[in-house]
Amino acid sequence: MSAVLAVTVPFFALVLAGYLAAQRRVLPEAAIPGLNAFVLYFALPAMLFRFGAETPILELLNPVVLAVWLVCALLVVFVTIACTLGPVNLKDAAFGALVAAFPNTGFMGVPLLVALLGPAAAGPVIAIVLADLFVTTSLCIALAQAHDASGGGTRAAARRALRGTLANPLPWAIAAGALFSVAGLALPGPLAEVVRLLADAATPVALFTIGAVLWRAGQHAHTRTPLALYLPVAAVKLLLHPLLVFAVGAAAIQLGAPLSAFQLLVLTLAAALPSASNVSLLAERYGADNGRIARIILASTAAAFVSFSLLAALFGATPAG
Repeated sequence: MSAVLAVTVPFFALVLAGYLAAQRRVLPEAAIPGLNAFVLYFALPAMLFRFGAETPILELLNPVVLAVWLVCALLVVFVTIACTLGPVNLKDAAFGALVAAFPNTGFMGVPLLVALLGPAAAGPVIAIVLADLFVTTSLCIALAQAHDASGGGTRAAARRALRGTLANPLPWAIAAGALFSVAGLALPGPLAEVVRLLADAATPVALFTIGAVLWRAGQHAHTRTPLALYLPVAAVKLLLHPLLVFAVGAAAIQLGAPLSAFQLLVLTLAAALPSASNVSLLAERYGADNGRIARIILASTAAAFVSFSLLAALFGATPAG
């Protein structure tokens, strides 16, 4: 357990530092979007490019990993919507389902799982990032707009969600890295050094930014959400999601699917990560109850320090040397 905490404590401490810095105005609120943009458009793409270039293409696009993950993500989405629809409308239920099924793999998961399990964890986690960006997010946004749109409107919403994903630099950085991996290419020395410097900055700045974004989301929430409307969804994210991924993955292995025990471990721990912090921005953009979404993300992030660390220790995760 102490070895796992040696990895997880610094990661979550940086998230807390970002939250406190924003709360105490050490980091001005006006600076948070710029910090987020640096991570999203520069540091994180550099890190994902580097991992993509160093990972075999079949690890990045492993069909079994993608199938197990997407089956579980779709189950979590529909279970969450079914359990919350009524107290909240379809739009809010769909965004609640998105934070239940979409872990913070980009800003937190890739560096944390690589630090915890070694570079081999990068391939499955990057595959998860692609699956959630293209499938889970697009589906939930389309469902969110279905309650006040005709069928054509729902399809238009899905197309807009897909266009938004294509405008995201992260899939393109992964694709560029995969191209370099397949072609056996390497960046020239000075450019490679720029990518290295940006990639090295990704982890600490991304974690600090998560905390600042969580504080900002709470400040801009327009409603006060009862505990019963957000704590159960946070529990789905941290408990049901990883349990479901482990069960489906273990069943796939028993049926002879080419899924290794290590890949199943990576998938399970990825599912145990807190909710993706960028969903609060999407909820705000589409007119959903951002207060509820922000509280789900904050609750899952705070609780994940304990739940994720315990799960990693339970599975015997050994930090990379």
